Amino acid sequence: MQNFDKILLAVDFSDSSMNACEYALALATKFGSKLIIVHVINEPVDLRGFYVPHISFDRLEQEIEEGARKMMDKFVANSLGGFANFETLILSGIPYEEILKKSEEEHADLIVLGTHGRTGIDHLLFGSTAERVVRTAKCPVLTVRMS
Repeated sequence: MQNFDKILLAVDFSDSSMNACEYALALATKFGSKLIIVHVINEPVDLRGFYVPHISFDRLEQEIEEGARKMMDKFVANSLGGFANFETLILSGIPYEEILKKSEEEHADLIVLGTHGRTGIDHLLFGSTAERVVRTAKCPVLTVRMS
């Protein structure tokens, strides 16, 4: 069986992410892997050409990133127990693109992410980050669906 030296776990802080984290943590523990936990802040719509009173877009982006960092800290505290071989990253961009890019940069041996199981119109409108990652990743991908 292949050894997994680096496992990239993509999270959006949902229950689905918590579920996927259990699998990633079990594998990382079993194989002595480094766990790279990634959250991608979806690029906000650029409204700079419009007049929106009392909003500083630079400040808004900073606050979103600070909020994501706090959520990541809470996620890690609630999910990893005593596991110490991990790093966390907050990225900004299109989620599936950033997940793929980071997995290649880090030479990840496995990507783990949860799926929301959207179907029908939701799937058409929102797409599937997991599906796009599975289709184009250069390493194996484990998708974990809520039961």
